[in-house]
Amino acid sequence: WSPLGCGVPRRTAVKKGAIELLDPVILEGRHVRLEPLSVVHIPALVQAASQSRDTYGFTYVPAGADAMGSYVETALAGRDDGSMLPFATIDPHTERVAGSTRFHHAEFWDWPTDNSNQRSKQTPDVVNIGTTWLAADAQRTGINTEAKLLMLTHAFESWLVHRVRIQADSRNERSRRAIMRLGAHLDGVVRTDRVALDGAIRDSAVFSFLDSEWPEVKAQLTALLR
Repeated sequence: WSPLGCGVPRRTAVKKGAIELLDPVILEGRHVRLEPLSVVHIPALVQAASQSRDTYGFTYVPAGADAMGSYVETALAGRDDGSMLPFATIDPHTERVAGSTRFHHAEFWDWPTDNSNQRSKQTPDVVNIGTTWLAADAQRTGINTEAKLLMLTHAFESWLVHRVRIQADSRNERSRRAIMRLGAHLDGVVRTDRVALDGAIRDSAVFSFLDSEWPEVKAQLTALLR
């Protein structure tokens, strides 16, 4: 049931056998290719994360092979239980791994029978985009903008979701500005939301895109890439 205590009950894709898996997919544009994350990406991810780490103050980016291995194993476990779809972020011009991102916390709502708002029983109604990081030399390029465009396009046009959500530590002004630049709406700040990377108790800034807003957001992101 919804943790908000109201509205339509919802569930996440966590069942084996009849599990609703997020189908692996390759998303490719001019500046970036997102391919399903696997253990073969670990050495290249370690290399990407070994550049300057000055911008990782609010973002967990594993340092070293052991930490990166655990990070990838956790992501793959989430893929296998249907709750997430993790990607390696590839620069197609150099074929170098530039970082990682993922869909996570997929929700499959329990709709009343024959409800016209239900698009499909096999695809999620809501997804989150997050756990995103890039190597220092891939930041402030077209990679992140196009990656978000590809992921949002897949969510709204292939899965036909109703909402995509992105969150950030409320103190992370850099990430908040970047998310707003994508055309996201600030829904609010969840106070005392979780333990932050630095051990503080974090407030989370919560942003979203709605299906009704998608055409305008898509046009804005396409213009940014030009």
